[in-house]
Amino acid sequence: MPVNSERRFRSVFALALVLVLTGFGASVVSAVPAGAIGVNVPVPVASATERLKAVYRALVPLRAKVPHDARTIRYLGAERRGTGIVIDGNGLILTIGSLILEANEVEVGVKGNVVPAEVVAYDYRTGFGLVRAKTPLDASPLRFGQSTGLGERTPVMVASFGGESGLQPALIVSRRDFAGYWEYVLEDAIFTSPPHPNFSGAALLSLEGKLLGVGYLIVNDAIENGPVPGNLFIPIDRLKPILGELLFNGRSEGDQPWLGLFAQEVRSSIVVTRVVEEGPAEHAGIQTGDVVMGVGDTPVASLIDLFRLVWSYGEPGVDVPLVVYRKDGMVRITVKSGNRYEWFKQP
Repeated sequence: MPVNSERRFRSVFALALVLVLTGFGASVVSAVPAGAIGVNVPVPVASATERLKAVYRALVPLRAKVPHDARTIRYLGAERRGTGIVIDGNGLILTIGSLILEANEVEVGVKGNVVPAEVVAYDYRTGFGLVRAKTPLDASPLRFGQSTGLGERTPVMVASFGGESGLQPALIVSRRDFAGYWEYVLEDAIFTSPPHPNFSGAALLSLEGKLLGVGYLIVNDAIENGPVPGNLFIPIDRLKPILGELLFNGRSEGDQPWLGLFAQEVRSSIVVTRVVEEGPAEHAGIQTGDVVMGVGDTPVASLIDLFRLVWSYGEPGVDVPLVVYRKDGMVRITVKSGNRYEWFKQP
């Protein structure tokens, strides 16, 4: 997109957001009762500036550190930074789980101050993470919107911490299931474009300022089968039915069997790109370069097919019969699945 066109695009959407927040029947929460999470409580706000500030105050810088022997340090780094989204009046902050996975130190920054926080939940199945500030925050919780039914070409805003500088207009360009090479499937993921550079934990907002999703990835195929850069967001409606479980158990119920491998699709074939050190696949003899042809007697041609079929076998610990192709021919290997939560280092 040409520079001048991009500037006009950003200006139009920024103006649209201001108009919605300032008078087109929208009520933005400037204060929410302690303990109320994502609720729609209309509270009068004195001015447009205060309304925008209320949105900005809900987005805080988040920094996490993991111990030197963390399993994920190789892939995600020892220190991780992103955005946290305040969702209640008691300092509960929603973010992307990869930022806080295995973290033993978490801090959130509010108006230049550093506030310690504790990990409340990490949910591998969805990708969400929750932390809670240990001291009060001068922040306005964001209300939840409805992500179900959002279609392509819907105008939205993507916002990271940093106030106005972190706000960027975008369009929803695709809704589809997504498979991550790390044994992850997200149903009905939200893809937006253009990409926001500070996507980790960023808030996907409606033009009314409601939370629609949480930023996970930057991708180069926001439109399926097209070279369009963008971001992937986890829909907020995935959080609503499991929020109680996350607060009580630290994760959603129903652990899935885990193989401990990374894979990618290459011309309708599933190629193992890495086996996790000391993981189930390594113990079973799966090798980098193996092509997974099937699970049991069922052939697979996509990551989504592979992961869902593995999960259908039951709980962690179940035997998963894989059929793989190597240079010397087909090999049947049974992997005794594990529990990924037990493999991670516990803070």
